[in-house]
Amino acid sequence: MLNISFQNSLVGAAILGTTLLASTSAYAENSYLAALITPQAMTTTVIPASLPTIVTKVRVIAQAVVVPDKESAIPAIKSDATFSQTSSSDRNSTLSQVNSVSGLSDVQPSDWAFQALQSLVERYGCIAGYPNSTYRGNRAITRYEFAAGLNACLSRINELIATATSDLVTREDLTTLQRLQKEFAAELVTLRGRVDNLEARTAELEANQFSTTTKLVGEAIFAITDALSGSVNDSNTVFQDRVRLVFKSSFTGQDTLYVRLTAGNATPLTLPNGTAEGLQTFNLSPANNDDILDWLSYYFPIGDKIQAYIGAVNGVFFDFIPTLSPYLDSATGGGRALTEFASSSPIYRIGGGAGGGINYKFSDKLVLSLAYLAGDHARPQSGSGLFNGQYSALAQLAWNPNKNSGIGLTYVNAYQNRGAIFDLGSGFTLVGTAQANTPFERMITNSYGVQAFYKFSPRFAVNGFFGYTNAKNLAGSGSADIWYYAVGLAFPDLGKQGNLGGILVGAEPYRGGNPAPANDLSLHIEGFYKYQFTDNIAITPGVIWITAPGQNDDNKDAVIGTIRTTFTF
Repeated sequence: MLNISFQNSLVGAAILGTTLLASTSAYAENSYLAALITPQAMTTTVIPASLPTIVTKVRVIAQAVVVPDKESAIPAIKSDATFSQTSSSDRNSTLSQVNSVSGLSDVQPSDWAFQALQSLVERYGCIAGYPNSTYRGNRAITRYEFAAGLNACLSRINELIATATSDLVTREDLTTLQRLQKEFAAELVTLRGRVDNLEARTAELEANQFSTTTKLVGEAIFAITDALSGSVNDSNTVFQDRVRLVFKSSFTGQDTLYVRLTAGNATPLTLPNGTAEGLQTFNLSPANNDDILDWLSYYFPIGDKIQAYIGAVNGVFFDFIPTLSPYLDSATGGGRALTEFASSSPIYRIGGGAGGGINYKFSDKLVLSLAYLAGDHARPQSGSGLFNGQYSALAQLAWNPNKNSGIGLTYVNAYQNRGAIFDLGSGFTLVGTAQANTPFERMITNSYGVQAFYKFSPRFAVNGFFGYTNAKNLAGSGSADIWYYAVGLAFPDLGKQGNLGGILVGAEPYRGGNPAPANDLSLHIEGFYKYQFTDNIAITPGVIWITAPGQNDDNKDAVIGTIRTTFTF
């Protein structure tokens, strides 16, 4: 330890350099350098010949250090793998300049370093505290961290010298600085080398970057699956794949344009009577590994309360509307539940295509969602188009009284003149029996749903939904009643952080009162366990059990086994 009295204010500078660095987070040494730069040191300084030169490249450090992205306020897209966002703990670790030592709540006049801190704050202004007005002076540091703090204070003193504020810098101060600089010469040289290295790396990245507005994220799925029983004409074990590449672009810092390319060969297993029960999320895939543009959407804010969405290709409601299934909802991605039905209520899968919608935020707890999507939006023929063909219009009110619970009430009005009710506007049935999806050739449907979740603890949550759809025949008389419901249990971080266990029991959309023999209740029972092998690789084994497939007890129960491996990058 340096044997220097605290009466000397420059020794105070050295001690503060140590204490200052003690208040930084220890994620990476380069991050230390970025955090330690105080506002006074943010300019290049003129150093007199009487003081050995210390080259500071503050601007380069500030530009080169990789800082976590601040995602836009637009809701996260659930159609893809989940991507990390800057957490509140990261934001609370940011240092900010203080103007008085009294502004630090954990520093008292009785503290042994109080005078040194006071001098550095009020005389030199080279000290930073946390946004919560703490200093955290007891944190241990390395010599490199000390050198970085000393360098910041040297920059401030050099600035004072350059501006002829001689009354602030004494000869004793300069003598002490020279002694400290000599003792930490090796560390300062290393620090200078690291800054030079960051400069070179930053220049290389800028020269070779793909785009200044776009970044690429992706998901690849390998799946081994088989219907152990209950499939049509039996089935063989298959190894299937799907790959998604998403280009995320932002033009204002608050908006996001998503362009997704998909290739795959995940053909669905065939169950009796053309039922879509048990369809897995990776089954939404082109055939023969063809590469297609399968999603194009744009998100942007309107003022402080409205988040807007425009879907141009394969827009769906759950792209932006809260589904109130916080742990099981993977939409069409490979990050959580195995099946479309277990992800969230089928009411969000009524229709799709192109259109738009908004989330209007009355408060932090209450959100109104409105949306309109058209399935035949690109066809100019009669009975098609944006407003004269298949469409679905949704209204939802979601209330989250706190972070542990939520409930939503949803209404969807839709017109179908082709395909199924629960088809995302594509004609490809995602959930439910054939009797529930195509009761009539042309129909108007009115659907009502309630969805809710409750988090009992960080390791256990329950979610559920109940829905009813009334379909009115437009090609004749009659109507059909369609029901769907489920309860799910989620076990986040089961075994280790990032893992997820899930169980769901419910009934996929079925037609009530359907003529025999397809008038039985079919249940969907699903269990899975996602093991987060690394930050970018997850392995999810699971079982899906469908009783009375196709609403018919005469059909053998279907049992599907799957091992899904998901790569995110």
